[in-house]
Amino acid sequence: MTGWHAPDDLVARYTDGSLPEPDAWSLEKHLESCGHCAARASHAARAGTAGVVLAEVRNAVLDAVLTSAPAAQSAAKAQVPASAPTSRAPVPARPVPKRARAVGGRLGRMVWAAGPALRGAWAGAVLLVATGALALAYGGGFEGARPLLLALAPVVPVAGVALSYGPHADPLHEIVATSPSGGLRLVLMRTAAVLAVSVPLLTVAGLLLPATDPRLPQAPTAAAWLLPGLALTLATLALSGYVGCRTASAVVGCGWLLALAAPLLTAPNPDLTARLTRQLSLYFTGASPQWGWAAASALCALLLAARRSAYDRLETM
Repeated sequence: MTGWHAPDDLVARYTDGSLPEPDAWSLEKHLESCGHCAARASHAARAGTAGVVLAEVRNAVLDAVLTSAPAAQSAAKAQVPASAPTSRAPVPARPVPKRARAVGGRLGRMVWAAGPALRGAWAGAVLLVATGALALAYGGGFEGARPLLLALAPVVPVAGVALSYGPHADPLHEIVATSPSGGLRLVLMRTAAVLAVSVPLLTVAGLLLPATDPRLPQAPTAAAWLLPGLALTLATLALSGYVGCRTASAVVGCGWLLALAAPLLTAPNPDLTARLTRQLSLYFTGASPQWGWAAASALCALLLAARRSAYDRLETM
């Protein structure tokens, strides 16, 4: 039983077949858990134009059952030998433990909520980025592994958001998006799952990377990308309410990479690693940049809350 009940006009449109399919799917999901609305829908169906047909079908089924029941009982008695016992206790089915049902149901809901990104190749790609940085640093002796990882880390969750929501990512998107658990709530759940995978892997990889050459500028710390990554992720979600997940992810991700690459192409220093490290220090190191990223995160979160109804529309996402 839920605290929300379907309006009378919505129930009437559902019973007469004029309600659009996505709205009808959403209402059917609500009727499964709300006996009050289910009774209202049943009463509306009986009172409508289909009520006569439903009554005829019901009467026909009852007549068929009542007519065939005595004949079936007589045939069954005739087939039972006289020496056979008149009744036999049924073998009870082995019950499924409640704990097993609860664990299975909870695990299924968690996997569904995690979204296509974690069920697909994206999680493997995050692991590949982390292990690839360690392989470049320790196996290949590449001194720019830490700056390169810090440059890519903020856009990794952005890519996960693009692969977590929308008809391009989820074959069941229309059904999922129109369910009571869809919309912004589902977007945030899948984004949280993306962050839960990417943040630990990339942060631990940054901590394991060796320090940069003393002759090069000091690279930001391994956790310095967390606030920028959060701000870019929230910016992607906020922009998704206008242009969709894929377009928003492409705009935010390309904007971040362009903001890093443009100064590198115009700097006079020929050492690319030193230029990238210096640029990352401008964006990540110090109280002012971090407070700026925090303010951007708060602003995007407010915009996301103000536009929360946009995530309920299939054509938007």
